[in-house]
Amino acid sequence: MGIFQEYIERRMPVSELVAERKSYLRKISEIRGGRNILVYASNFRVSDAANYIWQEDLLPLSDQLSNLSGPSLDVIIETPGGIGEVAEDMVRMIRHKFEDVAFIIPGSAKSAGTIMAMSGDDILMEPDSSLGPVDAQMSWQGRGFSAEAFKEGLEAIKTEVEGKGALNKAYIPILQNISPGEIQHAANAMEFAKNLVTQWLQNYKFRTWERHKSTGDPVTEETKRRRANEIAKELSNHSKWKTHGKSIKISDLREMGLRITDYSENTALYDAIRRYYVLLNVFFEISPQIYKVIETPTSQIYKRKSVEKEAANPKLADKAIIELSCEKCKNTSKIQLNFKTGIPLDEGVLAYPPNDIFNCPFCGAEHNLVAIRQNVELQTGRGRIK
Repeated sequence: MGIFQEYIERRMPVSELVAERKSYLRKISEIRGGRNILVYASNFRVSDAANYIWQEDLLPLSDQLSNLSGPSLDVIIETPGGIGEVAEDMVRMIRHKFEDVAFIIPGSAKSAGTIMAMSGDDILMEPDSSLGPVDAQMSWQGRGFSAEAFKEGLEAIKTEVEGKGALNKAYIPILQNISPGEIQHAANAMEFAKNLVTQWLQNYKFRTWERHKSTGDPVTEETKRRRANEIAKELSNHSKWKTHGKSIKISDLREMGLRITDYSENTALYDAIRRYYVLLNVFFEISPQIYKVIETPTSQIYKRKSVEKEAANPKLADKAIIELSCEKCKNTSKIQLNFKTGIPLDEGVLAYPPNDIFNCPFCGAEHNLVAIRQNVELQTGRGRIK
């Protein structure tokens, strides 16, 4: 049985899922020699919330870093990408506090996540995990998209005009809304991303590279800079990778000359990381309102969609109806859990018991509803009114 199926079939209460998830964070730290560990993870299933790297992540990240102390840090990162400038701020925040930093990628760290990984002294992956092309993101007319795609689109129009000697009228509305400043912004965003990768590889990933393996000759700073620049260009080569979501695997990175640690070669570490990652995904599966987790083994911050939803519909989370099937008599009861005072009971629905103990009205069997209540509160982001 696969690990994901194992946890799904166990039907653990959310509180137990979280506790077990945390236990594997501690296990990873233990196997890694007691290094600090921080998680920055996005829920890829969410499309209507800011599950990418952006400005509002800085405060919760700083908050979680304040719970850690010591010279070394492992960062488990799972992200579709985001804003390069924020990735830079996040790395500076991490590097200000920790001398030795490694990035662990159990799933995917794309775009700005890849940029962040390049600031690590070490990068740990498994054969199924992936980075992505270094693809600066920009906003135009309220939509986020690739700066490289923006520039390539303009180049394609230019080439077509030069070949035909005329501009296709279909392009006129598009070009009328593009300013020279936006074109320059796209070029600057691309250059900024490549420069960050080059700088971080040279300063961190290559700082212990002292001699060439093949010859034994000393490695100069100029050699490090040149190799870092070559890798940055390769990661930014969209003619090769084609799409923003392209998966770049261990083998691809090693072909570029980048040393990657395959943690699947360490059985205990692989099992601990895999179980943590599966538990995180099970948590996201049953908690669709949570779009980001930033956590340590002893603390966590969840970013939720509930605030935005409640603003649009204040009555959305006023109450929850729990359907409980009695294991003894098999009858089903409907129980109303209120999140605000003054909410009347729906017809045919029973009130949630103040002590969390519900007695089946059909057979009298006792049911402890604590785990169910915690799950509902986690799903809604609201606490019950006692």
